[in-house]
Amino acid sequence: MSLLTERYLDQLPFWPKSGRHILAQVDAESVIVYQAYRPSIGQFAITHGYFGGEFSYTRMSWIKTNFLWMMYRSGWGTKPGQEVTLAIRLHRPFFDSLLTQAVESTFSAGQYVSYAEWKCAIARSLVRVQWDPDHLPTGSAVLRRALQLGLRGRVLKEYGKQQILEIIDLSNFVSEQRVNISSDRRAELVTPAECVYIPDDPAIRLRLQLDDPNQDITAG
Repeated sequence: MSLLTERYLDQLPFWPKSGRHILAQVDAESVIVYQAYRPSIGQFAITHGYFGGEFSYTRMSWIKTNFLWMMYRSGWGTKPGQEVTLAIRLHRPFFDSLLTQAVESTFSAGQYVSYAEWKCAIARSLVRVQWDPDHLPTGSAVLRRALQLGLRGRVLKEYGKQQILEIIDLSNFVSEQRVNISSDRRAELVTPAECVYIPDDPAIRLRLQLDDPNQDITAG
């Protein structure tokens, strides 16, 4: 498996415990995002290296950069329709372009003059951003916020058919690690290696209202 992994407890001290942060596996060329699907959609993507078959390009599709948030959402691969966990390696410039285009799913007075202005922006947007509580391996919520991006229209087609470098099937890995989420086995838990991703463009950081990770690092 080309995805880098590390013991969960070894990573934890380097993750902020609160605030808005993009936790992700990133290198110079790519960013990993996660999705979970039913077998028919997941296996098509794994086999062909893009999304097609029963995958719908007429609906909004949500991608997550944080593995543990994805595990909360899919019940560690046990929820119906989310049995196949995929790690999708995207071109990093494309991922940054999604952040540039993203409109928040909820109204923020700090970014829009009025509610009506925000409503117009979200109606036109092809990328939405949502900040949800991040979660512990057991599913308990924490104060740190996790990013998810909703894609639709031409941006979704570009994502699904043009900007993918690699699709990795994590289903067996998820199944193997699911037994280690209990507190008595936490020392054995391995997850994808993730760190706080800070976009190079300060306009993106301001737009997403990202917090400074150096001000709030947990040791537990």
